[in-house]
Amino acid sequence: MEKERRRMKRLLLLFMVVASVVMGAEKKITAVLDWTPNTNHTGLYVADALGYFKEEGLDVKIIQPANGTADQLVASGRADFGISYQESITFARLEGVPIVSLAAIIQHNTSGFASVKSKGIESPKDFEGKNYGGWGSPVETATLKELMTRDGGDFSKVNVLTTGDMDFFQASKNHVDFAWVFEGWTNIEARLKGHEINYIPLNKYSEALDYYTPVITTNERKITRDRESVKKFMRAVRRGYEYAMKNPEAAADILVAAVPELDKNLVRESQKFLAGKYQEDAPYWGRQKESVWVNYQEWLFNNGLIEKKSDMKKAFTNEFVED
Repeated sequence: MEKERRRMKRLLLLFMVVASVVMGAEKKITAVLDWTPNTNHTGLYVADALGYFKEEGLDVKIIQPANGTADQLVASGRADFGISYQESITFARLEGVPIVSLAAIIQHNTSGFASVKSKGIESPKDFEGKNYGGWGSPVETATLKELMTRDGGDFSKVNVLTTGDMDFFQASKNHVDFAWVFEGWTNIEARLKGHEINYIPLNKYSEALDYYTPVITTNERKITRDRESVKKFMRAVRRGYEYAMKNPEAAADILVAAVPELDKNLVRESQKFLAGKYQEDAPYWGRQKESVWVNYQEWLFNNGLIEKKSDMKKAFTNEFVED
């Protein structure tokens, strides 16, 4: 009996040692967000909370950008993965920055221009004589001009203001008539607060503006030198977004548990909206089309926002998300 007890004790000790070694072998990974946590990022938080990263042998730290943008941190190797936008990656590739998009978080562009209903803005032509509040980017003015021209409007009659990250609802009370927002967040927040708004989606007026926003990124060096970690990370992340698609309320609760300062009702309703948008008409979550990348770069070129073009085949890959 004593002999058996000693044998079991040795086996238990061996198990604890092995478990300790395995746990200690988890590879540390840093993933940086583009902004404050929201439902665009839910798949990452689900993968972390439900142990998908740990199953892949990864110890993932999700951070917000500081001392640089997500693109800068990823391109320099100070972060392994990041959240970005097709627009940003296109500009980066033209400058020789080796950043690569690994997956489209949302299959179609869910952003557009919102205004309080009392402003009477129902189509792009109605932007005439109104104040637009934005970030002061040349892409913004080109986008406004594109939509207005297609709708028979005159862009020169719009007053473009640089307001930065001012809250949409606060700005609307003051001097801003309309702003660029994400349908899955601001529109839902408006409904929950009892505000009636008009919304004009970008992709309704221009196929070229139906670009990928946001996307998950890494750099070429990471793919070349540490391909296995990229495979593991994206395998876990894909599971996270697939879970969020099937279980939006549970996924919302996971996000709120990780970031308790978020409005639970807003997160839940936003998550329900995005559940049908993450993959939408794509054969699998994360898929990116070359035509979407080429069309948007062509649009930038035709609008004088870039002076040359780069090979968009190198800007993205489906290798780590395809079935």
